[in-house]
Amino acid sequence: MTYSGPDMPRGAGTGKGIVMRVTVKVGTSTLAYPTGRLNIRHVEELVKVLSDLKNAGHEVVLVSSGAIGMGVGKLPLNRRPEDMPTKQAAAAVGQCELMYTYDRLFTEYNHVVAQILLTGADFDHEERRINLENTLFRLLELEAIPIINENDTIATEEISVGDNDTLGAIVAKCVKSDLLVLLSDIDGLYTADPREDKNARFISRVEIITPEIEALAGGSGTSFGTGGMATKLHAARIAMQAGFDMVIANGARPEILYDIVDGKRVGTRFIGEGNV
Repeated sequence: MTYSGPDMPRGAGTGKGIVMRVTVKVGTSTLAYPTGRLNIRHVEELVKVLSDLKNAGHEVVLVSSGAIGMGVGKLPLNRRPEDMPTKQAAAAVGQCELMYTYDRLFTEYNHVVAQILLTGADFDHEERRINLENTLFRLLELEAIPIINENDTIATEEISVGDNDTLGAIVAKCVKSDLLVLLSDIDGLYTADPREDKNARFISRVEIITPEIEALAGGSGTSFGTGGMATKLHAARIAMQAGFDMVIANGARPEILYDIVDGKRVGTRFIGEGNV
């Protein structure tokens, strides 16, 4: 069975064998090397797993970072730019390669992809938001895989969402996802940065985002990415309030998506309101 449209039942995907609508956000650190060049192995594995989940009957929405990072890799730049015109130029170059790669790889598994580039104004303006939701629902009904990124080529501070963790949560809410998965370069939430503190303890389940949990957020993890734990906690708050779970997991092994969809203890799972 497939749920589609704005009246899809919530909480449908909480265990093995149940068809789910899953939004997966993949970070730059998973898609690209520190050089900004494409990590071919990771991207191919990610596409294979998402295609297999789609074959199993799940509906998949992909929120993908990586345009600026990949643009940096193709242009004569040795680091992520700080000025807006160069960021937007890198995004314009990188987005082409990103979508070309996704289209080529998903086509090998007989799946159709659709590109959607968004800014904050698309969510803030009610008519534009409704049009976006209608388009997303229709794409899912047509069995396409929407691939969404912020429109970095035109986005400014005034109209940007700000980070793709937040974008993933907003998109997941718009399409009434059962589950949001943030694939990053870290296994989940820790009591401290495990890269700096060997005594850091892993937190596998969060039912309430307390001030103590918020205090655990750190800065951005990589030179080519923009997100950190603070943006992921912000995304978790959006997801939990909307009533669906969110999982932070390490994207180095995309096959963990199978266990996450099956409800197994992988990464840190933030429990949506009503699912506790």
